[in-house]
Amino acid sequence: MNIRPAATLILTRDTDNGIEVLLLQRTWDAVFLPGYYVFPGGAVNAQEPEGRAHVVGVEDADISQTMSLDEGGADYMLAAVRECFEEAGILLAQDASGQLIGADHGVHSERMALFQEEISLAQLCAKHGLTVPLDRLAYLSHWVTPPGPPRRFDTRFFVAVVPEGQVASHDGTETIDHVWIAPAQALEEHRAGARLLGLPTIRTLRVLSEFGTTGEMMRYAHANPPEAFPDQPWPAVRKGKPVMLEPNAPAYDEAVKLDPEGEGSTRAEIVPGEPVEVAAGVIRLTAPNPGMMTGPGTNTYILGHERFTVLDPGPANEAHIERILELTGGVVDQVVVTHTHMDHSPAVAQLKARTGCRVFGWPAPEGAGQDSSFAPDDQPGHGDLIVTEAGILKVLHTPGHASNHLCYLLLDQELLFSGDHIMQGSTVVINPPDGDMKAYIDSMYDLLAEPVRFIAPAHGFLMGQPAAVMDYLITHRLSREHKVWRALEALAPVSLKDLTARAYDDVPAAIHGLAARSALAHLLKLEAEHRAFADDGLWHVVAPD
Repeated sequence: MNIRPAATLILTRDTDNGIEVLLLQRTWDAVFLPGYYVFPGGAVNAQEPEGRAHVVGVEDADISQTMSLDEGGADYMLAAVRECFEEAGILLAQDASGQLIGADHGVHSERMALFQEEISLAQLCAKHGLTVPLDRLAYLSHWVTPPGPPRRFDTRFFVAVVPEGQVASHDGTETIDHVWIAPAQALEEHRAGARLLGLPTIRTLRVLSEFGTTGEMMRYAHANPPEAFPDQPWPAVRKGKPVMLEPNAPAYDEAVKLDPEGEGSTRAEIVPGEPVEVAAGVIRLTAPNPGMMTGPGTNTYILGHERFTVLDPGPANEAHIERILELTGGVVDQVVVTHTHMDHSPAVAQLKARTGCRVFGWPAPEGAGQDSSFAPDDQPGHGDLIVTEAGILKVLHTPGHASNHLCYLLLDQELLFSGDHIMQGSTVVINPPDGDMKAYIDSMYDLLAEPVRFIAPAHGFLMGQPAAVMDYLITHRLSREHKVWRALEALAPVSLKDLTARAYDDVPAAIHGLAARSALAHLLKLEAEHRAFADDGLWHVVAPD
C-alpha cells in the first residue's frame, strides 16, 4: 500500500480564556475516521509546486531543511493552506499591499471551485494578485499513519494564527460541523467519550494545551521543529540471516535503539532462554511459554550488574528459573511483580526459597487465573521508589487489566516496564469484574504524564514513540466505546448479547463470546459515568437531566 504525502494546518486564536483551536467534524460517511473531529488537511497534490511562484516569507530550501527533506517542503505548506481554505473557508494569503485578506475578499467566492479542482491555488493567487506568507506557518509535528487503516498518510502538521476577520465554516460535504475549542476542553470531552479524536489530533492538542497565547505557541514552534525519526528499513538478523525491517515492524524500534549505526547486529526474533541487553544494566529473558495470549512468551527483566533485581520472574517453569539463577549467579536481592496472572508471578516462590530475595508487589485479587500463592514482603504504593543497581524504579499503579497491576518506570533511562498494561501487537484483555475499562483508560492517561522514552512490555520487543502507542490504545478503546454507545442508544433496552452483535459487527461471530466481555467492560464504564444502567438483564440509557 502506498503512503501518500499529506499536510494539516492547525488554526489557532487568542481568547480571554487562552488559546482555542479549530476542529472540523468529518462526515459519518467517510471511509477513514467517520465522525471524528480533525484539523483541516489532506493530501499533497501534483499542482502544489506551481504555487511556489506565489510564496513569500521563506524559501523552499529553508523549509525543506527544517523538515529534513531534500526539497519540496513548501509544497506541504501550500497543501495545508489549500486544504484549510477548501475545508474551513479560511485562506492564509495576503494582497499586493502585504496585508492579510479578510472575510470580504473576492477570492472567498471561489472556494467551491478550488474544492472541485476547477482551479488551483496557484491560479487563484495569480487571478487575485495574492501571495501566501509561509513564514506565518510553523512546522509542529510529523505523523505517519500506522498499518491497518484503509488509507495511510505521511502527514506534516503546521500551526498558524487565524487571519483576523475571517470566519470558519465547514464545507458540508467532507466536514459536517466545526468548533473553536480550548485544547484542554477538547481532550477532556474526548476522555469523557463525548468527542471523537484521532491519535495525531490528541497529541497535537496535548502540545497546544501547554501555551497561554498564540504568540508563545508560535515562538516555540518556530524554534523547536520536530526531530526527524528513522523511517527507512533497518538491518537486523532473523534465524541467522540478514533481514531488513520495515518501520512499524515489531522489532524495528528495538533494532534502531540497540543498533543506531545500522550494522545489522540485533535479532529480529525473540528466542526463549536467550538473554538480550535492552538497556544499560537491563537484560530481557523470555520464558518458554509462547501462546495466543502470551505471544513469544512472558518477558522477565533482570536489572543490575553484581546484585540483581528480577522483574516478573514468570511462570513456575524449571528451565526458566534455572536460567534466571544462572544469569544472576544466584545473587537476587529483589523481585518486583507487575501483577499476579499465572504467567507473571508463580516463579517467585522458588526464587525466594533459593535466594532469600525480598518480594515487591500486590496480593492477588479473587478470581480465576490469579496466583493466589503470591505473598509479597512489601506492597509499594503509587509513586514509591525502589532502588536497583540499574537505577531507581518508580512504582505506578495501573489498574484495568488487573486491579493489582503495577508498572515500573526506570527513571534515569525513562524505560517503562509495562507488564500487560501495554502489550505489543494486540490490545490487552479487560475482563470484568477484576478488569475495569474506566480504570484502564484513566491509568493510561496517567502514564502519558510520565517521562517515558521506551516501553519494555511483558510480551514482545521494546516499543518506541510511547506517547503514540498510548494514544493509539486510548483512541482504539474510546472508538469501540463510541460504537457500544451508539448501539445502546439505538437498541435500548437491550441484552448484552444483542448489543454485542451490533457493536462488534466487524469481528467474527465466533468470538462474540469474548467480545461480550469487552462490551460489558465498556458498559460498566458508561454506568460508572452515569450514562447507562442495567435492569433485569437489559441495558438502558440514562435519560439526560
